[in-house]
Amino acid sequence: MKITQHTAVSIHYRLTNAQGELIESSFDAEPMLYLHGAENMIPGLEAALEGKVAGDKLEVNVDSEQAYGPYHDGLKQEVPLSAFGDIEDIVPGMRFIAETEMGQRPVQVTQVNDDTVTVDGNHPLAGQALTFNVEVLEVRAATEEEIAHGHIHAHGSCGGHEHSHEGGCCGGEGHDHEGGCCSDNSDQPAKEGCDGNGGCGCKH
Repeated sequence: MKITQHTAVSIHYRLTNAQGELIESSFDAEPMLYLHGAENMIPGLEAALEGKVAGDKLEVNVDSEQAYGPYHDGLKQEVPLSAFGDIEDIVPGMRFIAETEMGQRPVQVTQVNDDTVTVDGNHPLAGQALTFNVEVLEVRAATEEEIAHGHIHAHGSCGGHEHSHEGGCCGGEGHDHEGGCCSDNSDQPAKEGCDGNGGCGCKH
């Protein structure tokens, strides 16, 4: 079966940046599952997988526009330390769900001063060209329920309820598969190391 609209796809992937540095790999872990055509995947990678079949191997070069978009300076801002309430020991790298004009948005702490904290709402890979080395493992027709819900019902699925924010190639706000990585509540911080933006490969 070919990868087309509303097929359930299982892949292994290796992701590197423009300098050839390894960012993520699923080859020594669980494969990634996603629903093709449901906007679970970044556009450039999903387009390259269209029409492929199980057993196919491909290298996909994706520019930033077709990956996580350009870097927006306006999404980086300095906020008062008091905005974090009773949260102690705020350090660079910590991630939170913040209330913004566009609703809840994951942000990462990049700098901590005496009275202010700099946070960045850009995806960690925004503005970067990426290279995916992909092996298609399995392609099947998605169930009616999976199509209705917009994601695959399986461990490690892209766009589903149980997937990793880090090292799992996908993610949506507030989901992971190791015990609740990021908070859906703007008053509660995400655990350190959780971006909430979606890991590599996923659109969100």
